[in-house]
Amino acid sequence: MQTVRINNLTKTFNKTTAIDNLSLDIEKGKITGLIGADGAGKTTLIRLIIGLLLPDKGDIDILGLNPFTQKPELVSKIGYMPQKFGLYEDLTVIENLRLYADLKSQPYDFEKMLEFTSLTPFQDRLAGALSGGMKQKLGLACTLLGTPEFLLLDEPSVGVDPISRRDLMKMVRDMISPETTVLWSTAYLDEAHSFDTAVVLDKGKCIYNGKPHDLASTPQEFEEKVIELMGGYKNEPSKIAQNYTPIDYELECSVVADNLEKKYGNFYAVKNNSFCIKRGEIFGLLGPNGAGKSTSFKMMCGLAKPTSGTARIMGIDILENPAKARSNLGYMAQKFSLYGQLTVRQNLEFFAAAYGIGLLDRKKRVDEIIEVFDFQTVQDQKSEDLPLGFKQRLSLACALIHNPPILFLDEPTSGVDVIARREFWNHITSLAKKGVTILVTTHFMDEAEFCDRISLFYKGEAIAVGSPEELKQQAHTSTMEDAFITLIKESGK
Repeated sequence: MQTVRINNLTKTFNKTTAIDNLSLDIEKGKITGLIGADGAGKTTLIRLIIGLLLPDKGDIDILGLNPFTQKPELVSKIGYMPQKFGLYEDLTVIENLRLYADLKSQPYDFEKMLEFTSLTPFQDRLAGALSGGMKQKLGLACTLLGTPEFLLLDEPSVGVDPISRRDLMKMVRDMISPETTVLWSTAYLDEAHSFDTAVVLDKGKCIYNGKPHDLASTPQEFEEKVIELMGGYKNEPSKIAQNYTPIDYELECSVVADNLEKKYGNFYAVKNNSFCIKRGEIFGLLGPNGAGKSTSFKMMCGLAKPTSGTARIMGIDILENPAKARSNLGYMAQKFSLYGQLTVRQNLEFFAAAYGIGLLDRKKRVDEIIEVFDFQTVQDQKSEDLPLGFKQRLSLACALIHNPPILFLDEPTSGVDVIARREFWNHITSLAKKGVTILVTTHFMDEAEFCDRISLFYKGEAIAVGSPEELKQQAHTSTMEDAFITLIKESGK
């Protein structure tokens, strides 16, 4: 029995075909994973299914209803969680739940939901003050109100740590009925491998629809097969690294954190944080949402003032001379922080000027970056209109435009597809080999394996420091994800 029947569906935006004559059935009572590269059509398909977009042609049937002509009857039967879920950040946890209960005409019976999401102690906390993982749990709780027959989740686990990802998965599996159908869009292929069905989209077409285990028996093999279906990954030398001119210096440590602390009232966001990163080293900060990673980042580059302690960038104290220290840094923020209304070229010109590149050299440097990053076809597009993978590449380009000896990357690949992630890490590891020192945070545990050393953060403190192999040995596990979860839970005891 099918929950969704799609026949010959097509949707175009200007000259771009987002969904291309697609026919697809989604089986009732199953969890179907929706995967594909950036711009493959995943979000467009979900929005078409629930009637937020009108197709150019084709038919959609959901639970026997037409999402365009019978939307009022359909609304009560579905739960939809978009990529950026619409929590009201100035309302508390309990106020958000009451609001969504009112919208769905549901009673205020939240005790089980709050207990299951571990949000009971935080009912009176503003949603805007929650960690990323807690926000996603609250968003999912609001979506699950009223026990929907069909649940659509558009990348609900992007940007959350492995523990929160497992909690979200358990929450969905435990709180839906056996008859509930789930369509779950994801960038995590290990997640997709655990679902009943996998649908792989490429340029608006379905290139695989079947059981993940029929494609590959392990998550690692599944990832390779999906990459192969999507056209393969060309492991070519990084043009970005080839065009990087390293700065010569004698310092043993490019980056030093010296007893950094950040306190809000009686709460320590970061406590006794000390480390030394050597030239050409990739140093990873890992930890659950809210562990203090981004706060550490902000203190390290002078965007937040430490309560005590300091940091030194290329030997320069960040408190004594922040501008000079920052001139040695390229910083890529967790959220896309470029100017959306400016084109790709205009963003590059702005950052070249901000980093002090003179007018005569600026055009030449921008032209070089456009060529190295393959921006020729998009250089006149507004950055807000770019696919996520291109946005991340542009952020890296702006961070590298002044050839800094140090890169700070805060979750640089969050939400991008597996091929774009591999390409990105090819650039990062190649830059490190040329002598660039890199401080990086990530929630992808396969990416953590690329780090030379890792500092595992929990509740503002480093609970373990070492190479990926050393951390796995310490946790007596064979994978970084299991090591992450084991060491965090042991520390929590």
